[in-house]
Order: sequence, then C-alpha cells, then structure tokens
Amino acid sequence: MIYLDNAATSFPKPESVYRAMDEYARTSLGNPGRSGHKLAVGSERVLDEVRHLLNQLFHGEAPERFILTFNCTDSLNMAIKGTVSEGDHVITTVLEHNSVSRPLVALQRAGRIELTQVPCTAEGVIDPDAIRQAIRPNTKLIALTHASNVLGTVQPIAEVGRIAREHDLLFLVDAAQTAGVVPIDVQAMCIDLLAFPGHKSLLGPTGTGGLYVGPRARLRPWREGGTGGDSSSPTQPTELPYYLEGGTPNVLGAVGLREGIRFVLERGPDTIRNHELDLIQQVVAWAEQDANFRIVGSFDRTRHVGTISLACDVLPAAEIGQILDEAFDICIRPGLHCAPYAHRAFDTFPDGTVRISPGPFNTAEDIEQLCQALSQIAREAVQL
Repeated sequence: MIYLDNAATSFPKPESVYRAMDEYARTSLGNPGRSGHKLAVGSERVLDEVRHLLNQLFHGEAPERFILTFNCTDSLNMAIKGTVSEGDHVITTVLEHNSVSRPLVALQRAGRIELTQVPCTAEGVIDPDAIRQAIRPNTKLIALTHASNVLGTVQPIAEVGRIAREHDLLFLVDAAQTAGVVPIDVQAMCIDLLAFPGHKSLLGPTGTGGLYVGPRARLRPWREGGTGGDSSSPTQPTELPYYLEGGTPNVLGAVGLREGIRFVLERGPDTIRNHELDLIQQVVAWAEQDANFRIVGSFDRTRHVGTISLACDVLPAAEIGQILDEAFDICIRPGLHCAPYAHRAFDTFPDGTVRISPGPFNTAEDIEQLCQALSQIAREAVQL
C-alpha cells in the first residue's frame, strides 16, 4: 500500500511511537493526579514531558500554557467558544477548515457574533491588508489557518499577528497542517492561541492535540470536571493547565505524542518539510505535462507545505480516489476536505479535488507509481 493522505493523519508513525505506547499500556498506565501511587505520578510526568517538548518546539512562554486536548477541533472550539462573547466581531478567511468555520458560522446564525470571511488571492494566499481593512470597533478575534489543508499554501501568520497586536485583538492560528513541519514561534509571531493536532505532522496517535494559551488570552472553560489535584473547589480551578483540562486525559496518546515530537525535533521540521516538498515538486512536474490534470492554486515551495490538490476534467475526484484505492492500493483524499469555502473560491465545489499529501516515510518511487496510475486512469476514461 502507498499512503499519501498525511494531511488527514500521518501514517505510518515512527517505530518509537508504537514501541513506547505498547510498553506503557502494559506496564505504567495510571490516572494522573488522581492518586499518589507511582503509576499515577508517572502518568503526570508524561504529561509534563509533553508540555515541555511543545514549549520547546513552539517557543511558548511556559509549559503549563499548553493545554492537552483530544484533537485540533477540540482545541479550536475551546479557543473560539472560550473567548468570544455576545456582540463580538470575528475575522476569518475562506480557506478555513470546518473546525474553524462551523463554530463561527453557528455563532453568527444564532445572532451572537458578527463574522467576516476574508477572500484569498488566486494563488491561495491571504493578503494581510485585507485582514486590516476588515477590523471593526467590536472586533475581538482573528482566526486564521497557518496553511490551507486543500491547497497547501502557507499564510503570512507573522504579518497578521502584528496587525492583531497593533489593534489589541486576539489572534488564533490553526496549525493543523504546519505543526511539526513549519517553524512556529508563538511569541515572535504574536500568536495568542495556537491550536494543533498531535496525529498529523507531530506524528503522534489520533486522539491527541493541544492548545497554546498566551498570557493575553482569557478563556472560559470548554469542559469542566475532575482535575485530580484540586477536588475541593466547587468550580474549575483557575490554574493552568488544569483550568482547561477537565476529565481524565489521554495519557497513552500523550506517550505516543511525546515520541512523535522527539522524532520531529531530532529529524528537524525543515528536513521533514523539504523531503515532502521534493515529493510534491515531483507531482507538480508530472501534472504540468498531463493535460487531464491541473494544480489548484499555486505551488511555491518557499510558501508551501507537502500538500497539493489536483483537478481533473475527465473524472470526478471521488471516482479517481476509489480507483486508486481499489485498483492500485494507493490512498489519497478526494472531495471537499472539510473546507467548502476554499473549494467554492477555486470553482472546485461540489466535486472537490484529488488531494495528495506525502509524509516523512514516502519515497520518490511512491510518487512515480501515483503519477503513472493517475495518467492511466485518465487515459482510460478518455477512451471510453
């Protein structure tokens, strides 16, 4: 099997992730903070180690500001619903994943907030000046993807962050496609809230993620419940990270995430990204020679992650994906990719595109087989 759907979740994981999770599940899986015995203390130590690694990777102000969540959607909902209030105005873009757009549109339709969706350029990039021009007196939050999960284009986060800080606005960044492959410095980029999954380019298991909460952000709890260390308070204790981490955490997932982050730090995000971009460059070179396919958006490897979308005029994306899976044992992601506004912007709605997203363990031979398969599928469709 050739797996090229790493924008959805990375596969395979580093071997160290599998080994660590298996050993921990068999020997050490206690409930952190709930008891004083060594298994509980050891589990708490695992969570602390993950926070320290995340603080190192993203240059946060303190490890305790990293809230461990169950996925990036969890983190984004925590950030959005924990910050905006009745009458607030929020700025977002057409490139957002449904994890950003759905909660915001729901709040807008309920009459609780005002919402502006800023368009992108033909290249698939947001103009920071468009963000600036959308600011109103009641604007509270700017929510922006770091890289489009459809196009792979990296957005000007640092520039938008400075605009947000100049206007005393909160800045939320969705790093679902960049955490682990694009350098992120939350302090230098003026990021108040950074949401990220653990299971994509951080190479951890599903059911893991995080939210960085900077000192300018004041959130209401997304969930409330047991925190282990403080059981007497009638409401959620205000100390981070426990203020936003009610309930038993995914310790086993955190063990895998810890090893995934270590792999990323040892290999280097730039090294991983350049490898993936080399493979995408190979797809681009082939697509430029095949008249049946075209790249959606633009490809500039200095402003791109390892994801690309193809449009095909001879077959629907879903049919291409099915044929690749059943006849060639190749896994890609066809469709709308939970980002309908982006597809509308590029006239690929409602069928969507064929999205290709290699990972750190893919090879040039994998891409060669993919390109040959796509050419064959289109050629045979034309002959019918």
